[in-house]
Order: sequence, then structure tokens, then C-alpha cells
Amino acid sequence: MARRPAKTGGSIARSSGVALGEAVFRSLCEALQAGSYRAGDRLREEEVAQRLKVSRTPVREALGRLAARGFVEPAAGRGLIVRNLDISEVLELYAMREIMEGAAARLAAEHASSTEIEALGDIEQAFVAASATDTPETAGDMARLNRAFHEAICRAARNRYLDNASRELQDWIALLGPTTFTVAGRPSTSHDEHQAIVAAIAARDGDKAEQLARAHIREALRCRLKLLQKQ
Repeated sequence: MARRPAKTGGSIARSSGVALGEAVFRSLCEALQAGSYRAGDRLREEEVAQRLKVSRTPVREALGRLAARGFVEPAAGRGLIVRNLDISEVLELYAMREIMEGAAARLAAEHASSTEIEALGDIEQAFVAASATDTPETAGDMARLNRAFHEAICRAARNRYLDNASRELQDWIALLGPTTFTVAGRPSTSHDEHQAIVAAIAARDGDKAEQLARAHIREALRCRLKLLQKQ
């Protein structure tokens, strides 16, 4: 049975200046990132329209865009289902992520302001606080803060094309299912890796920042493969 994403409930504001089709598309992408939809979940045009309180036309447009990007595919019956990436796609995804995160860290070492570097440290402190809790939301909170950390580095890189490509990559990562922070020991090692990356950026050492960021993504891939082996 398809999940009903809590973060896409309610009507979409019409005063935002964003076309309805675009607003629905963004809402569905956010639901994917939040884990409200998982691989195999069904998306029905009528159900999405009812939940977002819009007509079926913008929903049809948004679902068409998701299908064009390969996030969803036709279901056996009516509607679409969220795609499940195979192992080769996972490896390709992380290969690109390693390249892009490394480039972002290198550029951030060149361009980040002192305020941006301090903000990275603040995000990491919040990450540590979240990892110390023991609630059902803990892993999700850490994943959200992890995204914020990497997005902040990408913004500090001052490259709009890298930023746009990174955001699209995050949508694909959302299809992978449970966060790697559910793997034993990953929160603490991730924190150590983040701290080292921030230190390299603060030292304006682009070579080291890139090397550390790439190693960080390789470790994330190792944990992802662990999760996939359990499925």
C-alpha cells in the first residue's frame, strides 16, 4: 500500500508565484527526499490531486516530469510506482556524488566566507545533538542535517551549475531508501569526516578538502552497500 506523505499534505499556496505544475512537482520531490515515498510505492494521479487540493492537470504534469527524469515508472495497473535502483545505478550514482562533493569541497576552500565556515560547524553540532537522542526520528534528523551540511558546502563553492546538479543528485539518492545512518557506527564516523572536511576548508586547503570529501562519499557507499545486502 502506498504511503501517504505527511510532508505533502494540505493545499498548495497559489500566491507563491509558482505555477501549479511546478509546485506539485516540488512537493513530490520533497516527499521523496523526506522518505515519505519509497521504492515500489504507487503514485495515483487522483490521490495526489485530492491530497494537495489541486486539479488533476498539474498533477499529471508533475508526474510526467518525474517519469521523464526516471524517478517513477508505469505500474502494473493504474498509476506509477517509485523506481527501485539496481546495484549498477547505485554505483554510478555514488561515483558521480564523489566527483561532485569533492569539487564542491575544493571550491568551498577557495570561496567560503568565515560566516559560512562557522555555519558548517553549527550544523555539525546539531548533528551531534541529534545523534545523541534515541527516538524513531533520530536517523531521519541526522539525514536532514547531513543534507544541510552538504548543501551548505555546495553553496559556499559559488558555482550555480554545481549547485543545481547536486540538488538533482539528491533527488536520486532519495530513491535509495533508509539512510546510511542506520548502519552501526556510521553517525560517529560521519561526524569525524565532516569535521576534517570543515577544517580543510577553513585552512583554505583545496587539495585536502577534495580528498577528504571524496573519501567521505566512498565510506557512505560502503555503508549503502551494507544496507542493500540486507534487503
